[in-house]
Amino acid sequence: MTQLRYGLIGAGMMGIEHLKNLALIPGAEVVAFADPHAESRRWARVVTGDGPREYERAEELLADARVDALVIATPNHTHRAVLDAAFATKLPILVEKPLCTTIADARWAVERAAAHPAPVWCAMEYRYMPPVARLLDEVRAGTIGQLRMFAIREHRFPFLPKVGDWNRFARNTGGTLVEKCCHFFDLMRLVVAASEARSGAKASGVECGSEATRVYASAAQDVNHKDERYAGETPDILDNAFVTVDFANGARAMLDLCMFAEASRNQEEICAVGERGKVECFIPESTLVIGRRSPRSVASEHIAVDARALAAGHHHGSTYFQHLRFFDAVTKGARVEVSAEDGLRAVAIGVAAERSAREKRPVETSEVM
Repeated sequence: MTQLRYGLIGAGMMGIEHLKNLALIPGAEVVAFADPHAESRRWARVVTGDGPREYERAEELLADARVDALVIATPNHTHRAVLDAAFATKLPILVEKPLCTTIADARWAVERAAAHPAPVWCAMEYRYMPPVARLLDEVRAGTIGQLRMFAIREHRFPFLPKVGDWNRFARNTGGTLVEKCCHFFDLMRLVVAASEARSGAKASGVECGSEATRVYASAAQDVNHKDERYAGETPDILDNAFVTVDFANGARAMLDLCMFAEASRNQEEICAVGERGKVECFIPESTLVIGRRSPRSVASEHIAVDARALAAGHHHGSTYFQHLRFFDAVTKGARVEVSAEDGLRAVAIGVAAERSAREKRPVETSEVM
């Protein structure tokens, strides 16, 4: 059996999810983890047991000769510095979203990734949720015809506390529409590409052909964190938004985000519509619904998800399935499915959305790219 020894940098909430999922991957072994926060290291030790080495500094882990591959799950605003050190190695890298918090840093990461001798993968969990993967399969199969409209509704709980309260300020996160929503913008690009692949359009980059051209956002901080103070500062992160994204091929996508709507049956409702019909999925209900216009029919099915994967994280099993793909990219030379370029493009839509909400106008993606 192929073996791959991992080093994890960043043992916070998402880092712990990575540890739990790597424990499910045949051939994967976590041999080291690093985090400057003692309590985070304690959480990691609870998950991993006594096997891995424990470091305070990323540089110490990067010097550990036993490490074959890296997972970076540090706070958003630290990604460039951690990546800078990681790129000095020859190790495969999986870095959490967002790739970086600014266009300049994300573009830098793309350039460094292109010269790196091993796979560089930007983690975008929502691609790999089984109901979403089935929706993408139906779009690729032509079930809805050419994609015209794509809608994502996420109605969920507020941002959770993080170490040092870093996620309460846009200067650290990139803003809610970058931090929280870049994986939704990535999904928009992917479903547009899936529709184009069906029609035989030539895709550029890793997966996507037609790119976003214009972003309209209306957003606010209406409810969450307004009574909180950190060193005398009030959090400035958006807690709700409507975002519309126009693509060059005429497709349109919309995000409906509310982070004070945990009293919902489903956290995510995702719908793709074309001239032949529509396909939608609901999470965590894990239901796929296919509607056809001619002859008219509506059918639904439950999408089963491995119970171990569901129990190992908060992303409906997707972290497990993404790690399987990353493992194959490293050990078998399989395609990197989420490139640094994909990470940059998703950040760019998020940056444009933040600017649009702030300036109350449509923003061309060319303005930020």
